[in-house]
Amino acid sequence: MTTRKSTKKSRVNRLQTSLMNFIRSPKKILAGIAIFIAAIIGLIGASNLIDYSFKEVPNPNYGVSFSKKYSEELGLDWKANYTALLDDLKIRNYRLMSYWDVGEPKQGTYDFKDLDWQMDEAHKRGAKVSLGLGLRQPRWPECHRPSWLSALDKEQQEAALINYLSVVVNRYKNHPALLSYQLENEAVNTWFGECTAADIDKERLAREYNHVASLDQNHPIWMSLSDQHGLPLGEPTPDQYGYSVYRVVWNDKTKPFEFYLTYPTPVWYHKLRALWIKTFKHRDIFVHELQLEPWGPVGTKDLSIEEQERSMDTDQLSENIQFARKIGARDIYTWGGEWWYWRKTTQSDPTIWEHVRSELNRE
Repeated sequence: MTTRKSTKKSRVNRLQTSLMNFIRSPKKILAGIAIFIAAIIGLIGASNLIDYSFKEVPNPNYGVSFSKKYSEELGLDWKANYTALLDDLKIRNYRLMSYWDVGEPKQGTYDFKDLDWQMDEAHKRGAKVSLGLGLRQPRWPECHRPSWLSALDKEQQEAALINYLSVVVNRYKNHPALLSYQLENEAVNTWFGECTAADIDKERLAREYNHVASLDQNHPIWMSLSDQHGLPLGEPTPDQYGYSVYRVVWNDKTKPFEFYLTYPTPVWYHKLRALWIKTFKHRDIFVHELQLEPWGPVGTKDLSIEEQERSMDTDQLSENIQFARKIGARDIYTWGGEWWYWRKTTQSDPTIWEHVRSELNRE
């Protein structure tokens, strides 16, 4: 009489035998690999076909992030850089930064002359500004803490941050160029930037949001998610959610294996996230960073032109803009205005600058 136990043992033995026969057969292994690769290619093809079917948003509201710090890092005349974006490319939407280490170099001593100038120049042209707020703002090192902050304990640091938010909001809330605030850039992004675990504090983030909202009820507060992934599951709930769109970047997270990586996130993935946010948070989305500059193994200014173009050339620039427009966001803030100008002025190569012009004017 065959027992249940012996039947189970027989099945295991047959499975082991089949597996060993498969392993001993190179042809079967190669066939299995080929089937796996074909399945992946098929999924990618289907994903691309779905992406292709989406229509681009007509005439989106293009903007650009501008960082005085980064412009100077590239060795540029930052005022000329900013003015060229305003007057030559005629971009009319900007994300500007109120870096804490610049605005309050000594505790209780403030310096806003450069940000005042940027805001005023935007107003002269009828341009609008989405103003970055908080400790974490765009460009390396992401967390722009003043040097004096480290001498304070945790409670004192938060009090100092809340005070700085008050100073910035009260200074600019009546400025005619102000469109919105962008609070704590990618606030829960844990993998990029020189930020500590203590800087990723969701409870403090909610207190920051409530404080800014209490100071200015006339301008919306926008917030960005953690890079290209993540869903807003908790509080606060801003007036719009933003996320970045990067396509080709240098991957150094899998050391010793480093390589250029094309993000595997298709258009439908971003559209699905937008639908989730609209359904459950009742908010629209915007693109707070659309990659239109290189991301290589070292700083951009130290890359050869050939190396820069491995992650960003005119073809990739057009592809990224087309990709972003298919996501469905009306507001698209591009990323790279300092680099476009660097290529044009220091490298005597206006190709990227002129290509941006043609793309941003394309209906």
